[in-house]
Amino acid sequence: MVQEKWVALSNTTMGVLMATINMSILIIALPAIFTGIKLNPLQPNSFVYLLWILMGYMIVTAVLLVTIGRLSDMFGRVRLFNMGFAIFTVGSILLYLTPGKGDTGALELIFFRIIQAVGGSFIFANSYAIITDNFKKEERGFALGINAIAATAGMSIGIVVGGVLATINWRYIFLVSVPVGILGTVWSYLKLKETSPKKKQRLDIPGNITFAGGLIIFLVGVTYGIAPYKSSAMGWGNPWVQVALIVGAILLIAFPFVERKVKQPMFNLSLFRIRGFTAGSFAGMISSMGMMGFMFMIIILFQGIWLPIHGYHYASVPFWAGIYMLPMTVAMGIFGPIAGRYSDTHGQRWLASSGLIVSGVALLLLVLLPADFIYIFMAILLFMFGAGMGMFTAPNTSAVMSSVPADVRGSASGMLTTLRNVGTTASMGIFFSILILGLTTTLPHTLSSAVYAAGGGSTLAVEMSKLPPTEAIFGALLGINPAKVILGLLPTSVVSSIPASAIATMTARTWFPTIFAPAFIKSLHIVFYAGAAIVFVGALVSIFREPLRKSKSEKADKAEAKPESSDISDRAVKMKR
Repeated sequence: MVQEKWVALSNTTMGVLMATINMSILIIALPAIFTGIKLNPLQPNSFVYLLWILMGYMIVTAVLLVTIGRLSDMFGRVRLFNMGFAIFTVGSILLYLTPGKGDTGALELIFFRIIQAVGGSFIFANSYAIITDNFKKEERGFALGINAIAATAGMSIGIVVGGVLATINWRYIFLVSVPVGILGTVWSYLKLKETSPKKKQRLDIPGNITFAGGLIIFLVGVTYGIAPYKSSAMGWGNPWVQVALIVGAILLIAFPFVERKVKQPMFNLSLFRIRGFTAGSFAGMISSMGMMGFMFMIIILFQGIWLPIHGYHYASVPFWAGIYMLPMTVAMGIFGPIAGRYSDTHGQRWLASSGLIVSGVALLLLVLLPADFIYIFMAILLFMFGAGMGMFTAPNTSAVMSSVPADVRGSASGMLTTLRNVGTTASMGIFFSILILGLTTTLPHTLSSAVYAAGGGSTLAVEMSKLPPTEAIFGALLGINPAKVILGLLPTSVVSSIPASAIATMTARTWFPTIFAPAFIKSLHIVFYAGAAIVFVGALVSIFREPLRKSKSEKADKAEAKPESSDISDRAVKMKR
């Protein structure tokens, strides 16, 4: 038994780490990928490709997790976990072999990422449940802490790994998962034992259609909402986006009513009667929202502005951005397991809530930093933010998984991870909307003034002032100077009238990041304020979780020790009441 629990922990942790690394590894490697498939990031359709390459993985996992969690309760968690490892490995191989170029290559990457996301969904949906099945209550916090921190730290590790591999070959970004996936697949099939009780149920077709359809349509609306539409900087005025948001919201609102009519619903709504499950799940969703949004904004700041201004060549900025993000990764690795172990004996409520407060304070302090900051101050705040997330994630996961009966842990794990992934995906829409909205008021004047100051003339100044904020953001992130692109589109007579010294100034490596920095940092500060508010709300939700009473815990321990299926059924009935 001792050996089995450590096999379960190591295998699930490997799977979760691999899957979460692949959620963030593309963020920092996008310049190398777009160069590798020969796609111009500033072409009209490229921004949509970029969004789907980034967000397609998150949307698919968010949609599938609850269904897979339910299937795992029906057919066995280990069986579906093993299947996930195999599917993920196949997806990674296909991504490495991507044959197409240009638009075709981008579509292939999106499709292969979806395959990878399906495998990742099987892994995410079952990891927490498998660990909870194999560890006693007094050891659960530490074990779940290790796994939960692997999930959180994997996001920042992916940035470092992506930065290193992007400087060598963009295909290695996907190849790195293959040996891990093969090892995990073989190991899990040979060593991981099924310990979960199986339930004879039918698949909830109406619930799946309503939930999956509503979530997909709504998240697609969010995705296209931050893409430019006609002359607008964002697509929230696009009728199709508005329809998608309304239809998606209606389906999601209808979902719980549909579930009440189904005899065997996919979404175990009765779990929300457990205060610890409800508070912990929604706090986890809110923390993921703050975590992902924060990471992406900091990457843009490093890769698009701070590193180029300090003389780093664009070919090397992904590597150095990953290196400079390490304090956050290290803090998560230190504080996660410690918080998990501490919560086993001292409780989860206040430790988890304090972690989010620490991360929120770090976001507020980031507002004090200018665009050309001194790195040691940024490193301290990155460490502080990572420490807070480490303090929150492990105790929160342990509290949520310990609050539900054994026979519904697959569903509970899927629901918990679904809410976290919804938060991650939604954060992109929220944080980018705030950032772009801030830039729309300051960027046109900033760009036109900079062109005039460089001697570029009125024609180029007018064209630069029309640059959409999205193109400015991703131009900076991907190392593309929009001035070069716009000069290439102007008539030869106009370009010839611009002094050579002005062209040399505007096409220099540091010119665009330098002039873009003031407008960007002003909007970024608003994003940090919003992020802090979101994280503090998560802390408030976490504080109001129901502390587990000793008598209830002892009762749960005794119940878990009994192998009879009748005991499991009794607890499920009590929970529904």
